[in-house]
Amino acid sequence: MLARLWSATLIGVEGRPVQVEVDLQNGLPAFEVVGLPGTAVLESRDRVRSALRNSGFEMPLGRLTVNLAPADLRKEGPAFDLPMAVGILVATARVPPGRAAAHAFLGELGLDGSLRPVAGVLAAAEAVREHVESLAVPAGNGSEGALSGLPALEFTHLAEVVAYLRGDRTPRPSVPLPPDDREAAPAPGLEAVAGQAQAKRALEVAAAGGHPLVMVGPPGVGKTLLAERLGGLLPPLSEAEAYEVTKIHSIAGLLPPGAGLMRRPPVRRVHPSAGGAALVGGGVPPRPGEVSLAHRGVLFLDEMPEFSPQVLDALRQPLESGWIELSRGRYHVRFPARFLLVGAGNPCPCGQWGFGACRCSDGILARYRRRLSGPLQDRVDLWVSVEPPRGDDLFQAPRDETVRAVERVRQARRRQAERYGRGILNAAAEGGARSFAPDPRVRRLVEQALDGRLISARGAVRLLRVARTLADLDGSEQVREEHAAEALQYRRPPW
Repeated sequence: MLARLWSATLIGVEGRPVQVEVDLQNGLPAFEVVGLPGTAVLESRDRVRSALRNSGFEMPLGRLTVNLAPADLRKEGPAFDLPMAVGILVATARVPPGRAAAHAFLGELGLDGSLRPVAGVLAAAEAVREHVESLAVPAGNGSEGALSGLPALEFTHLAEVVAYLRGDRTPRPSVPLPPDDREAAPAPGLEAVAGQAQAKRALEVAAAGGHPLVMVGPPGVGKTLLAERLGGLLPPLSEAEAYEVTKIHSIAGLLPPGAGLMRRPPVRRVHPSAGGAALVGGGVPPRPGEVSLAHRGVLFLDEMPEFSPQVLDALRQPLESGWIELSRGRYHVRFPARFLLVGAGNPCPCGQWGFGACRCSDGILARYRRRLSGPLQDRVDLWVSVEPPRGDDLFQAPRDETVRAVERVRQARRRQAERYGRGILNAAAEGGARSFAPDPRVRRLVEQALDGRLISARGAVRLLRVARTLADLDGSEQVREEHAAEALQYRRPPW
């Protein structure tokens, strides 16, 4: 007998529909899986065999062939356990074929027949939405699958799935859960940071326009504290942005069971020991890295000059395009990576250059600063020198700065949405210098900076994008000379 069911596999951040075909023929007992299965899929044979027996069903005697179509698409992960098991039961006439064909199945099986949640259910549900009426998934994956608009049924055991397909059980479809209160709560604000007016201003500009920011200063002045407060200035994600972010975190296996849409922009902090695969993604099959997990949020590189130069240079492509492209063997995938880069670092290895008695030689300084290549430095819109706060700053009563800053950021982003459309900020706006600088005084200032080799052609466009953000924060329709002059001050690294 032949059975056909629907399931899905993941390629990058997209799901692809997969038809699971199960054929049972007379012959010596065998269990073969074909259709480019990965290691985890091949191991499904043992899990399925034990799960069926421990759920009260016998493995059929004969030659059993499972085909995962299309055959030229690599299949990875344990989510094919459940469709294989149900397909075998359909092929042996223990489950009605018509009822099973109306569902897509995803889930990992325990040896006792229990169902375990799997990653990437949201993307998989998108892929099969046009082929089935509903989705059968393990408990904990239902609300995620329901975000796609496809009815999702949750089960805890293979026996429950069989009972439902036989008409003996009617589970209630899952519904998308609202965002968790902790997820929707605002992040810590700026009140805990003593002084640092210039750095706070730069944080506000970065949050309003999505501009890459690097802060340089001696140890202990509050660089990390400032960077961690940036998330509190960002507005909640829109419905479409939250859907994007949630899907990426689901594929990476970071979405807790039963979670709803991620409404807060993600903030990812990366240690200098991270390699290229951890930062931009990798593996076989490729999985999203930190730049994709920070999509629509903040990517914070603490001690940025301590990172490997090759790792840092991998940021150049996503900073320009908002995507990262990876080729691994037969895989070529694109991951979204529209993140707000925030870096923090000391001015030298000992941290005292320009602020105290520096112990670093000229050679050590040169090697330290070469870790941030010229092309990468040119892609940073905001360079800020963070100096030690004054003594009286430490004892001043905290002021309510965050509420006003958040409102200014929200209004600036509203103006950008009216100008470009939802989801596009000034840092990613298309167009050359002419589209940003109609004012002759602004044009003259930029021309002088170019002629004096203070900025590159790319730097000129980025300078004008920052100036546009400054104008949006001021509520000005025109980019004025003072906006361009302030943006120019941010262009030079403070070393």
